Amino acid sequence: MLALGLLAGLALYLSGRVGDLPIGRTCTVYASGPHHADADTRRLRLSGEQMANAATIAAVGLRRHLPEQAIVVALATALQESGLENLPYGDRDSLGLFQQRPSQGWGTTEQIMDPRYAAERFYAALERVRGWERMRVTDAAQAVQRSAFPEAYQKWAADAALLAGALAGRTEGAVTCSVLRRPAVRGSAAATALADQLILDWGRLTTATPAEMLGVAVPVADVRSGWQYAHWLVSHAADHGVKRVEYGGLRWTARDGAWSRAPDTSTRDLVVAEVFS
Repeated sequence: MLALGLLAGLALYLSGRVGDLPIGRTCTVYASGPHHADADTRRLRLSGEQMANAATIAAVGLRRHLPEQAIVVALATALQESGLENLPYGDRDSLGLFQQRPSQGWGTTEQIMDPRYAAERFYAALERVRGWERMRVTDAAQAVQRSAFPEAYQKWAADAALLAGALAGRTEGAVTCSVLRRPAVRGSAAATALADQLILDWGRLTTATPAEMLGVAVPVADVRSGWQYAHWLVSHAADHGVKRVEYGGLRWTARDGAWSRAPDTSTRDLVVAEVFS
């Protein structure tokens, strides 16, 4: 499988503004969260598409109860193979986030182009590699991918670890995204689609309609799982018309594209997402 290594995919896409919202669907992932960040804090910038794909890859790994290192390996692999973009082309018949090949038994074209399916297949193959947990990231990835460039995955290890830590909920407010002013999906259709996508990525998940707003509420058992869902919601905001997300005393809004302190109504046992009406 030819590793693509699309460095350009990690560039900041657009810097213009429409009204008071950014044009570009861009996201920033912080090592320590923006409220604790300084000029030296590590951060990673991705497009909205890349961020949404990364969040789905991480959610599938967490749903499978895999250790965080498995998510690091998966994200490093997708960064190298596709730049975290769901490519409909590649070397020979390679496709998708992981450049999996229908001719090599990874699935049909339609299946491989589903990020959730592609991640499931990657993790299943990784779990069959004896001792992958003790391997370098590039060795574990290569055991699955069998690339012509076996060392290529290692250069993404640090970025993948930063992404995995944020999406696994280890840092509050670590994922921020800017979104379009006029989302393609709005209202009750957006709320329904958002709840459906949450369940598809996370599996068995209780969702509810929040009081006095159109959106989705997710009860959580602990702070870490709360930030997993909150970061997932922000990562998928552009595609699902999410207007704001509240959790643990913080609020992200599409208008600001950032987390700020929320009113006392924000709790530690409920993640709330409001969609555009």
